[in-house]
Amino acid sequence: MKVRCCPRFGARSAAIAAVMLMIGAGTLHAQQPAVMAPLAAKSLLLDGTVTGDALVAVGERGHVLVSRDGGESWQQAPVPIRSMLTAVSFADPETGCAVGHDEAIVCTWDGGRSWELVHWAPENESPLLTILFLDGGRALTAGAYGRFLESLDAGRTWEERWVGDEDLHLNHLVRSETGRLYLAAESGIIFRSDDSGESWEELPSPYEGSFFGTLPLEGDTLLAFGLRGNLFRSEDGGESWEDIETGTRSLLGHGSVLADGTVVVAGLAGAVLVSRDGGRIFQRFQLPDRRGISAVLESHGGGLVRVGEGGVLPLDLGGMGADQGVSGEAGGEGGES
Repeated sequence: MKVRCCPRFGARSAAIAAVMLMIGAGTLHAQQPAVMAPLAAKSLLLDGTVTGDALVAVGERGHVLVSRDGGESWQQAPVPIRSMLTAVSFADPETGCAVGHDEAIVCTWDGGRSWELVHWAPENESPLLTILFLDGGRALTAGAYGRFLESLDAGRTWEERWVGDEDLHLNHLVRSETGRLYLAAESGIIFRSDDSGESWEELPSPYEGSFFGTLPLEGDTLLAFGLRGNLFRSEDGGESWEDIETGTRSLLGHGSVLADGTVVVAGLAGAVLVSRDGGRIFQRFQLPDRRGISAVLESHGGGLVRVGEGGVLPLDLGGMGADQGVSGEAGGEGGES
């Protein structure tokens, strides 16, 4: 199925489903600024990114945390809304946006020091769950009930678009090194765009559960992951798939490639999967505190930070030995298939 991206009209689905395992139930907020909290760096954080010399993490109550020393210390930035923020992306070290509940979009043009509310529509009851900056000031964001918006001016204004004919929860946008875009969704659906998001094609699916993310590797190699430890690998841009053994039944919601080529996939219950052969074989580690991970960030100095339950915490892959987790052993429960 291939559909043209155009202004969206149509009915909504009945309820938010599996995606809320990662972000919690949405609530309607009055428009008020985030509280500057001394313990914001220990709050529930749902996404993070590296931009220039800074690490940026976002999460509950409109919290935005910025570190400029590789994650050693974090400063909370003032944000004009208190809605839960679920995702963040930067076009360059100065320009970025975060999205979240109440269909909120806040943007910065000074490297995360200050944020401006550019879009807020709580009446739509459609949390935004992912955002991706492309080239030339273009950005895409998507979320629950098929919500899909596009900006052509570095996040200052947004217009409705759509993907497909169903009101699916659209969970994660990513771009590969070849320029292809991938959009992970519920019901075992992954969309691919070969024309920078102008049109989208639904790919063959290896399972029927929700996908919470995809991770492009070299060329057209792609990982896709979701509920109950499901992880799949494709070498042809999602046309065919191989089931990868993970040793966990925890929900997998984040993937990243480190500077040395190590592939990391992480999720709920402190599950961390590590591959050093391009995503063919993974070793599973279980963090002792079993806190969920929503993002793994690598500073320019090579240090790793995990973002998630408990805020921002260091992550030492080298220090995790067999006593903390062994490949092939089942981990904690993390959602339904």
